[in-house]
Order: sequence, then C-alpha cells, then structure tokens
Amino acid sequence: MKRLAWLLLTVSLGCSGEATRTSGAADSGASAPASTSIRFEEAGSGSGIAFVHRNGSTGQKYMVETLGSGVCVLDFDSDGWPDLYFVQSGALPADPAAPGRATSRLYRNRGDGTFEDVTAGSGLGREGYGMGCTVADIENDGDADLFVTGFGGNVLYRNEGSGKFTDITREAGVQGGLWATSAAFGDYDGDSLPDLYVVDYVDFSLENNVYCGEMKPGYRSYCHPQTFNGQPDFLYHNQGGGHFQDVSKAAGVADPSGKGLGVVWGDFDDDGRQDIFVANDSTPNFLYHNNGNGTFTEMGQQSGVALGENGLPQAGMGVDAGDCDGDGREDLFVTNLSQEPNSLFRNLGSGLFADESYPSGLGSPSLLALGFGTDFLDADEDGDLDIFVGNGHILDNVELYSDTITYKQAPFFFENEGRCRFKDVSASVGEYFKTRDVIRGSAVLDFNHDGAPDLVVSASNLPAHLLKNRSAKAHWIALGLEGQRGLDALGARVEVVSGGKSQWRERRSSSSYLSQGDRVLSFGLGDQASVQKVRIRWSDGSRQELGPLAADSFYGIRQGEQETVRSGAGEAWKGRGKGR
Repeated sequence: MKRLAWLLLTVSLGCSGEATRTSGAADSGASAPASTSIRFEEAGSGSGIAFVHRNGSTGQKYMVETLGSGVCVLDFDSDGWPDLYFVQSGALPADPAAPGRATSRLYRNRGDGTFEDVTAGSGLGREGYGMGCTVADIENDGDADLFVTGFGGNVLYRNEGSGKFTDITREAGVQGGLWATSAAFGDYDGDSLPDLYVVDYVDFSLENNVYCGEMKPGYRSYCHPQTFNGQPDFLYHNQGGGHFQDVSKAAGVADPSGKGLGVVWGDFDDDGRQDIFVANDSTPNFLYHNNGNGTFTEMGQQSGVALGENGLPQAGMGVDAGDCDGDGREDLFVTNLSQEPNSLFRNLGSGLFADESYPSGLGSPSLLALGFGTDFLDADEDGDLDIFVGNGHILDNVELYSDTITYKQAPFFFENEGRCRFKDVSASVGEYFKTRDVIRGSAVLDFNHDGAPDLVVSASNLPAHLLKNRSAKAHWIALGLEGQRGLDALGARVEVVSGGKSQWRERRSSSSYLSQGDRVLSFGLGDQASVQKVRIRWSDGSRQELGPLAADSFYGIRQGEQETVRSGAGEAWKGRGKGR
C-alpha cells in the first residue's frame, strides 16, 4: 500500500492551479512570455554530436533504468578546446560482449564549432552500466583524467596524453561495487591532490526488483526509493601516484541512511576548507563541514539545508552551488520531485542557510515539474548568476495516472534580476525550451570560445543536445587556474572586481546531476571593458592579486606568478595545462 500511495501522491496534481508549463507541456499562451535578452539555439546535427542514451528498458521496471546518465566537459588532448564525454548505460543485465552494444562516447572539439567522435581507440568504450562522471588531473601530470560511476562498479581512466586512456581502477582502489550515481573531485586537505567523493544511492539489484504500481497491464511503475535501504557514500584520499585510500568511515561521511543523487564541493562557511553537500532522494540532505583534521561533521539539520520548508525530507536530484546574491557566500540550489518546490538555500554566513525557494521565484514554477540537471551560469553576462533546470519525470507511464503531468517535460531557464530574485523566462529563450524532453545530466561550457556560456544536456533513452548561447553580447573574462608545480587548483576561490562590483567563483569539479562542466571560471562584466582586480585564495591558503586585466579574454594564471597567458575570443585556450 505504501508504494501505491507514493505513486498516487506523485501524480495527483490536477487541482493545484500551477498547470501550464510545469506540467511538461509547451506554453499555451496563458500569459505573455517574460521579456529577456537571453537566447539559446540548438547546435543541431551539424555539430557532430550524435550521442543517444540507451537505458536498457526491459518492461521489468528496473529502477536504474529511469535515472539516466551524465555528461562531462574536459580538454582531454590539451589543445585548448573543451571536449565532451557522454556516459552510456546500455543493456540490463550488462553484457560487454553483446554485438553492437551502445557505449559511452568521447567527442573532440575541432575548434570550429563542431565535434568529432574519437571514441574508437581511446579506451573509453565503457563496460558495464554507466551513470555519472567527473574529471581531474589525479597525478598532476598535465592531463585530464576521468572517473565514471556505474550500477555495480566504477572505472577510473588515466589519461596517457595521446588520446588514449588506461583503466587503473583496481590499482587506484576506487572500484566500488554499489550503485554509484554522482561523484566529484575536491581537495579537502589542501595538498593540491584531487580527492574523490562518490555518492551511492540505494540497495536495488536486478534480483530484488519488487512490483510497484497498480496490478493491471501497463501500470507497473518504477519504485519509490523508500522501497530500498540507503547506501553509504565513499571518500577516497589521494595519496599520489594514482593511488587512493578509502577514508570514508574515519572521515565521518559513510552514513548508510543517505540515498544520494547529487553532490558538490564548496567552502560554505568561508573558512578556507572544502565542505561537501549531498542531495539525497527522500532522506535528509547532508552538509559535511570540513573540520580541517581529516574529518567532517554532518551539519545539514543545524545549517537549514537538510529538509524542505515544511520540515520534511525532499527528493533531491541535482545540485549546484554559486553566489546568486553577490555577497561572497556560496548559495545552494537543489532540484526535487514534482509536488516539491526546487530548493534555493541562501547562505546567511556562519554556517546557516535560509530556504528562499518561494521568495526567490524558483519554487512555484517547479511544483509540477521533476528536476534533475541544474546549473548556475551568467547567460547574459550581466554580472549575476542565472539558473538552468532540466526536467523529466521518473515514471515513463505517468500519463496513465494523471491528466496534468507528462513523462517528457520542458526545461526551465530562470533569469536573475538581482540578489537571488528570479523570473521564469523559459518560454522566450529558445525553441528547445518549449520542447518536452527527459533531461537528466547537464553541464556548462563555452564550446566556441566566444565568452558566452553554452549548455549541453543528456536525456534518458533519448538524444543529447548542445545549446549555443545566442544572447546579446556583453563584456566578460574567463580564468583558468594552475597551482604551484603544476598542481590542480581545486578549491581555489576567486574574486573579480570590475566597475566597483565584486563577483566570486570557486574552482570545482562536478555539480548538477551525474555531470561536470568546464572548470574555467567565467565572469560576466556587463558594460565594463576591464577588470580592476583579481584576487585568488588558493587551496593551500595562500593568496594572490592581479590586475588590471582587459575584458573579453581568457587568462591562464599560475599560483604565485604575476604573468598571465592571454587568449582572445574565438581562439584556442592558450592557458596553462591545468586551465581545464
């Protein structure tokens, strides 16, 4: 009865009055679209991106089928252009020997606005049932390495520097074996070696696949996560040389009650140390405060990010962190299940957050949608962070239970009007935003180096989409960071001062859902043609100041050096090897 009750709760939406866009249908013209200068257009088949996700659907409603897969941005060949890696899922049960099986795909950016599929011979045709990915230079040799999560096991690929990757999972000690979803690299001890946090979901298996939904043909549905027990997450400490140590229990992050789907690292209390936020599905979210001695303390309840404003756990899917009100503190945005508002937790400082989901304008439009991938980005380069949300329901037969909600749903775009107050401009930012899809992963990149952040999305059992930013141009600056001796700069915090206004970004790996965007830090400058100051706090606590710098350029910055490497708009990224 509990499983059926959850199903009915999920789809009994008819009288809420929040109907048109959030049901997943295209706008009906009930109200005039909000005016905005933000525009996106699909890059289309001419881009060379031809990835189609396969979920291995069998009709048995295996829970793993419906959660999709992610996409990662990386410059695997160090040519200065961001490449793309799409994670494939495939058949259930997974059969690596099956002829013609779908595989993960690696696309090389040609630098002319198009991509080339270079999967063959790369070593990245992943075996097993893939979920998410994250990127970092784990050995600090100048090459972007790749970690891929999966249902039943993970894979760590070492970049050999010639377009070839080697599976070093077992020797690195990060193979896992549970149902891993999102993962992210971060530097929790300030040694400039990327450590790895892996989120695990529930103890579902093909063998314990119970029946959920009504007992009549066609009505079987995917089960709610409450049907299964949670799984502990894993923290792997980077010991150098491509080796990691599982420190989950000793660090205090191996709580088996969590049912994690999204993760992001960030210094949420501005003490110079990287904390961890985990978006959990139907259990309280985790916020792990970094104690600075190799351990973490879970502070979700005390900080105000564990529950919704009704005091109940929500079904967290994706998450991103960013300073949406310009106060220098990292805020959190979490996508949730339909009938739950997406959550904006505004950072008040001193480890406290306020749930401003409804006052921000982000809550009400999301009540009938089911959000997954989400990203902060300054799409119109006006100096504050806007929000993208990818939507798509969990239940592929939801229309049998509801006349107001659909499986495929249109995405959202929210324009920041200042101080974390947003307006829904989805209906006027491009045709794709009027189209129903089943989005799961999403990531931000500038694939054509024009200074405007673009978007890439993956969809469940559907084609991926590359969305080119066609917004009205403003000034911008982009920064690629490299630590001393070529070390990774994860956890670095950057302040850019332009026109008397400060903006802050943190150098991180993954966020969103199962995905990772470009690690170059991009700042919109509006009508300001220069930056007066760039202030950097590196992960080891050291500080650096540069400037002035001219706008509309990419700059490579190395820790402790005043000299920068500059690239103009439309050029290959000539920054340091660690810039991406």
